[in-house]
Amino acid sequence: MTEFELAQDSETVRVLRRGGAAKVELNRPGTMNAWNRQFGVDLLEAVELVAADDDVRVVLITGAGRGFSSGADLKDMGTNDLTPEGKPDVHKTLTERYHPIITGIRHMPKPVVSAVNGPAVGIGLSLALAADLVVAKESAYFLLAFVNIGLVPDGGSSLFVPARVGMARATEMAMLGERVPAPQALAWGLCNKVFPDDDFDREVGALVDRLAAGPTRSYAGTKRQLNHWMYTRMDEQLELEADIQQEMAESGDFIEGVTAFAQKRQASFGGT
Repeated sequence: MTEFELAQDSETVRVLRRGGAAKVELNRPGTMNAWNRQFGVDLLEAVELVAADDDVRVVLITGAGRGFSSGADLKDMGTNDLTPEGKPDVHKTLTERYHPIITGIRHMPKPVVSAVNGPAVGIGLSLALAADLVVAKESAYFLLAFVNIGLVPDGGSSLFVPARVGMARATEMAMLGERVPAPQALAWGLCNKVFPDDDFDREVGALVDRLAAGPTRSYAGTKRQLNHWMYTRMDEQLELEADIQQEMAESGDFIEGVTAFAQKRQASFGGT
């Protein structure tokens, strides 16, 4: 099996090619591929690039290093957009930078595979679940971590999680903020396949090659059907997420959650 070759290298995301397959590699391994401002710019550019290339018949999204994505980079908060009141303008960040990535993946007329090679947390989980097929290493885990800093699911996770696992388990993940190990995620239907760590790269490569050699227009048609049945209200739900997340970003509990995270202590939420 031939190796992927570098096609585009930006600051935080790489695009590699192998025949009809493109690999979008999240490339901030020192932060477990956490999302900062530049990451959002680079990832959107990569998604748009592979979507527009008719020679790309399947897209693989995975992370460099030990993780898929650890979610938003809380250390980057000070460099993000601010409201006139000086609060983080998460609504702008979500609607202008993150949502086009998520909708770009869902509307892409070719199959997208997320290869979860380590933790998929917060917006990183949202990204993974935006794909058509989700495969994971046995040692990986999934985590809706938003509640742990006083936030709510965003990036489409309030849509994708219940669509995959149902209301009861989605509520559990969103409100308890606990890790879901890959084997449990498979049993729940959160992901499609789990591979032993040592076999992961080989199995992912075989799946990608199979899709790249398959009937691309058939895959695109199936995707349109499933989107119409499951995600017709995706844009409305994304906007609702952004509105509610903005409310949470202006709360006292969010300030406490971020402060506790930075100080590596248990948060003491006051319900404000």
